[in-house]
Amino acid sequence: MALIKVLVVDDSPSICRILTEILSADPNLKVVGHARDPYEARELIKQLQPDVLTLDVEMPRMDGITFLRNLMRLRPMPVVMISSVTEHGAPATLEALALGAVDYLAKPDAESWHNLEDYAELIREKVRIAGGANVGAFDHLRMTSPIAIDKTAPYRANTIIALGASTGGTEALRLILSGMPEHSPPILMVQHIPASFSATFARRLDRDCEIKVIEAIDSLPLEPGHAYVAPGGRHLRVIERDGECLIQLDEGPPLNGHRPSVDHLFLSLNKLRDKRIVAALLTGMGRDGAEGLRLLAANGAKTLVQDEASSVVWGMPSAALQLCDAHQIVALEMLTHQLLVASS
Repeated sequence: MALIKVLVVDDSPSICRILTEILSADPNLKVVGHARDPYEARELIKQLQPDVLTLDVEMPRMDGITFLRNLMRLRPMPVVMISSVTEHGAPATLEALALGAVDYLAKPDAESWHNLEDYAELIREKVRIAGGANVGAFDHLRMTSPIAIDKTAPYRANTIIALGASTGGTEALRLILSGMPEHSPPILMVQHIPASFSATFARRLDRDCEIKVIEAIDSLPLEPGHAYVAPGGRHLRVIERDGECLIQLDEGPPLNGHRPSVDHLFLSLNKLRDKRIVAALLTGMGRDGAEGLRLLAANGAKTLVQDEASSVVWGMPSAALQLCDAHQIVALEMLTHQLLVASS
């Protein structure tokens, strides 16, 4: 793995020191400098040519969101948001992801210090992933609109659409859902996201979509024209009761290192009778969802994966194709159309 050069942007000297110690423990990461505000960061980017930025939100002279907006317009590069605001300021974090940040993480708190090595490895992992991220996918996303869809077309009444995503997925899901007609089949979504973000994420999607988007609620029946976001920290699955499909949430052990887990949802859909399942695995690091998608395909479901060019991180789709090359590979701007074609 090539050495990844990191610039830490934060006005706190202690946070800069902590992040430097954490990142420098990885032989593949090298902190090349620190910037106390965006103006200093701008000059250091020119001088040091870092591969990845870690960026605070609240800083003097210019906030991190404004700086990120300018950066992604003038000099796109991988950015990981590391800020106290990310924990309780989900709207700011989701805005950062919409602007092109690859990932996010809260600054160390009391719980982080209690599990410091786990926290440190999480930071290192996110920065390593960012170092290999396809930042060009954000430009592709901004310049692309979903293909035109016949919003009057009927869809099979017994169809369920399921989507799984991780790194880069918040914007991919937004683009897919924004093209869905208001009478679309019910849509279930697992995005790897903290518990404090999922409700805000659902509201943000609902604002931009014709369909109704909500955070999933236990025992809620599935309805056409609705999309359900798995709550952070809880698995989402579907069960059948008296001929009706219901949401079931639980706090069981993480699967593939995640809760919610895409595989947890996909495996539950395999148990449904007389349902047409259409499932897609989107941008993200790791293998979550790959096995579940393979089993869905084996049982006759229509399965799709996002293509590499439009994925921020082509990990989960690639893992799915390694297990089963029968999945249809689809560019992000075509996914809404293909999901609906498979549902008709």
